[in-house]
Amino acid sequence: MSVVRTLQNARQETVFGKRREPHTVIIARGDQIRHFTVRPWVAALAGSVLAAVAIGYLLATTYLVLRDDLIGASIARQARLQHAYEDRIAALRAQVDRITSRQLLDQQLMETKVSELIARQTQLTRRHGRLDPILQRAGNDLPVEAPAPAPAEAAPADRRVDAGKAAVPVTAAALGFWGGNDAGRGTLSSADRTDLLFAEINQSLRTIENEQIDRVATLADDVDRTAGEIADALEQAGFSVEEHQPESGIGGPLIAVDDKQMFEARVDQLDEALSRLEGVKKVAMKLPIHNPAPGYPVSSSFGVRRDPLIGRPAMHAGMDFRVPYGLPVRASGAGKVVKASWNGGYGRMVEVEHADGFTTRYAHMSKISVEVGDEVQRGTIVGAVGSSGRSTGPHLHYEVRREGTAIDPLKFIKAGRKIAKLM
Repeated sequence: MSVVRTLQNARQETVFGKRREPHTVIIARGDQIRHFTVRPWVAALAGSVLAAVAIGYLLATTYLVLRDDLIGASIARQARLQHAYEDRIAALRAQVDRITSRQLLDQQLMETKVSELIARQTQLTRRHGRLDPILQRAGNDLPVEAPAPAPAEAAPADRRVDAGKAAVPVTAAALGFWGGNDAGRGTLSSADRTDLLFAEINQSLRTIENEQIDRVATLADDVDRTAGEIADALEQAGFSVEEHQPESGIGGPLIAVDDKQMFEARVDQLDEALSRLEGVKKVAMKLPIHNPAPGYPVSSSFGVRRDPLIGRPAMHAGMDFRVPYGLPVRASGAGKVVKASWNGGYGRMVEVEHADGFTTRYAHMSKISVEVGDEVQRGTIVGAVGSSGRSTGPHLHYEVRREGTAIDPLKFIKAGRKIAKLM
């Protein structure tokens, strides 16, 4: 039987190839014998399981060995990320602090510059207050125009400031960004444009202040020169107006002055010049230096002449003006009437007493319009032209006397003509 099976198996192996028999495991223990048949696939499965277990064990062992390194690397990576974030946050915070500090500095700088502008504007306003009384006192008697800084050619109307008028507030909104290269300003930052604007405003105000000082100084010089010309003309005519001090050497330590001190000094100089001008004008108004018959010719001058009645040489103590009958006779200066009546050969005569011992006489009048004791001013009508007294026809006889001595009126009239242009 076994032989037959062996032949069959050999035949099968010949026909189908070699056949794999399952493995048989025999366990003998005493009389007991046990055997197990192990199939190939079971062996393969068991090998696979064992391999998997071995690989798992190896992996677990490797993980346990390398776990600390992995954890350390992960922690280090997290620390690096945290440090990077902290550095970034610190950088952003520092940038914010810088921006905030710059804004604070810009704000403080802006406040400082605005305060400076307000101070300059206040100074201009105070200068106006200082100048205004002086200019009002001078009024229309100033020989030149009041100081008024001319506005910049391209500046808007809001930018103009007049030294003789109230100072106009200067603001950034009113001024705008004028002057300079506007195309180039487009590339500047807002802070730089603001700085440039403040620089231009400061320069404009400084220019106005300097022009104000210069114009005040010029006005003071003009006023002083006018007062000097009036005084010189009066002195040339024989009137004592001012006491001139001889020129002498001058000197002293050099002490620098700022704009405020310079302005005050110039204003004081102008005030003194105006006071001097007012003084000489007041003296000139009182002195007999004006023509009592303006516009009319002289028919007989001062000095020795042929007497019109007897034809012999005689002293003529005054000037005769060929004025038609009845026209008004005007006082040649301010004074007080000391005579107003008939006075022998003078006929109807008015005598006016002036300053510095001078008197004037208006004779041969047809009518007297004042009384003794009346105060008259330059141009006051004292009577009318006539031919009373020792006269050959209507005319005005005019005399100037000092301490009773007759003086040629022509030099006084010439001085009056010169002074009239300066009054």
